[in-house]
Amino acid sequence: MPSIKVMVNGIPGNVAQVVAGHVLNDKRFQLVAHSLTGPEITADEQAVAETTVGLIRPDARDEAIESIKASEGNFISVDFTHPSAVFANAEFYCRHGLPFVMGTTGGDYNRLEKLVVASTVSAVIAPNMAKQIVGFQAMMEYAATNFAGLFEGYTLQIRESHQQGKADTSGTAKAMVRYFNALGTPFSEDRIIKERDPKTQQEQWGIPQEYIGGHAWHTYTLDSLDKTVRFQFSHNVNGREIYAFGTLDAVAFLYQKLSADSRGKVYSMIDVLKKSD
Repeated sequence: MPSIKVMVNGIPGNVAQVVAGHVLNDKRFQLVAHSLTGPEITADEQAVAETTVGLIRPDARDEAIESIKASEGNFISVDFTHPSAVFANAEFYCRHGLPFVMGTTGGDYNRLEKLVVASTVSAVIAPNMAKQIVGFQAMMEYAATNFAGLFEGYTLQIRESHQQGKADTSGTAKAMVRYFNALGTPFSEDRIIKERDPKTQQEQWGIPQEYIGGHAWHTYTLDSLDKTVRFQFSHNVNGREIYAFGTLDAVAFLYQKLSADSRGKVYSMIDVLKKSD
């Protein structure tokens, strides 16, 4: 398989830099040394390992991308950016014929899907790029579909903690609400306990100090009405490596689909796990 060219956008964001570092260290891929960045970024370039990546702000990206396409040929874009920029970025990729992997939470998925379906590109779009967590969600979806009302009469608490810079409530936690609703526990997204205070995270949650700036801890607690039975599910991630590994698998998956002339299709991380057609 030829080397897959990848343009990682969102640098100097933390996840984007981790992904770019793994692209450089994986023989399957070749990093495009440019990155679309936010309007607030003043630097013109960012070092990623021993590679210098040029940063392109929104007001210059339409012109710059045509030059990059001419010099690089075909490549897959990876998007980790602020939730407020999700749709504008997806629209940009579709308009310029750029297949993409989008791992940013936030945004209207149905609107994004319609945008891609009406375009000439295909994409992998998922609120969570960690394969193991996505697999856990798939198990919960199976339970919700096949064992409806299993936890009827139970109360539910959902707690999630992420680094202070994460603006939105966890997309994974929101998805889990739907599964638990189907399993018989009435619960709304606005009841999710969202923690972003570093002191509380360290002192009350016990999150290691070195990961306060990059973590994803989730706990789902179900209690019976008389409090004699408790079920608890947790997935605690320290650091960002797990998302990078999943992202690269998504890029390789999308490359195979593009090689089979996929156009106007949106794939999920479940598709990546199944390697479905």
